[in-house]
Amino acid sequence: MKYVKNRKNKFHIREEDAIGALSEVLNSQGKDTHFLISFDGAVYDRSKKAGTYSLDICICLCLSMLVLILTSPVLLFALPEGHAIDIDRRLAAEVMADESNYDTSLLVKGARDNTPLCLVPTADGTSTYSNPYVYVDASNTGQGYVIIHYTGESEKVKLRITGPEEITYTYDMATGGGKDEVFPLQQGDGTYLIAVFENIEGLQYATVFSQEIEATIDDEFLPFLYPNQYVTFNADNQAIDYAEYLAYTANTDLDVVSNVYNSLITSMSYDYHEAETVESGYLPEIDEVLTTGKGICIDYAVLMTAMLRSQRIPTRMEVGYAGTAYHAWLSTYITDIGWINGMIQFDGKEWSLMDPTFASTTDTKKLANFIGDGKNYKTKYIY
Repeated sequence: MKYVKNRKNKFHIREEDAIGALSEVLNSQGKDTHFLISFDGAVYDRSKKAGTYSLDICICLCLSMLVLILTSPVLLFALPEGHAIDIDRRLAAEVMADESNYDTSLLVKGARDNTPLCLVPTADGTSTYSNPYVYVDASNTGQGYVIIHYTGESEKVKLRITGPEEITYTYDMATGGGKDEVFPLQQGDGTYLIAVFENIEGLQYATVFSQEIEATIDDEFLPFLYPNQYVTFNADNQAIDYAEYLAYTANTDLDVVSNVYNSLITSMSYDYHEAETVESGYLPEIDEVLTTGKGICIDYAVLMTAMLRSQRIPTRMEVGYAGTAYHAWLSTYITDIGWINGMIQFDGKEWSLMDPTFASTTDTKKLANFIGDGKNYKTKYIY
């Protein structure tokens, strides 16, 4: 049955589909279907050959609605306005949002240390570049990040960082006095070109800063352990406390990934309204996502990335294409296994590629068929 979505976020069945559905209901109950008329005036009865009848269409439709109400009220509830949230999922989200539930007194402590470690980027001032528009602190390139502050007066500013792999990342920068923002050096060792552009009008921008820097990363995993502009978190976040709670019973990093993953996919609900109204440059706040229990793909991915990084598990928040859909997911690094691309579920025998958004909103069989061997995932950017 085909559903058509209108601008008011309501779903409707086409009239010919409604007649067909009603015909099936009546046939299953042994009732007459001769009064049902399709678009061209023919009887819509899949158990009989099409014929013509002289009943007035308006009367027919009225009778159709009456029979629909009396014989199959369930169909009326199949077309809610908006998207209903499963009761169990809503209750799970409420439990997740309440910090008083993070009680480990009745749990058995796992062998793994679950103490959070939230790395804190710093602007040490030992290696800086600046002009009247931009201030760059490159003191900690070895840790896999730079800190950049826009000091100009433009209301719309873009930052581009092109790394040694010749992949260019474009960011919206904070304006109105600006603030220190952390940007990862996710392409490893080599030369990075940092360029800042002010908006002139429309889609026109002018370069106000350009600087090459050299980076030698001390540890390849550091860019995926620190917070950055996209994945912002610190030790005061409730989401970090929740990650500590979920990791309490874990014996291995895999247990942590599994606990966090399963908790989020059974508690979070996809926010269809946000998906339709979100603006370019949107950056999630992980505690808001956690306590509301809903979000879009980038909310899911950023929340989980932050939680796993705080548990010392290198995690990449990835943006690209899942089939033809622009999408966000994540990959984790597990010692002795390596990077597990896409989000995963481990059943004790084999890995299944998943990501937290699809896993919480899609039928498991459909998800497996879509993801297959991972070829449907095409990574464009890593944060």
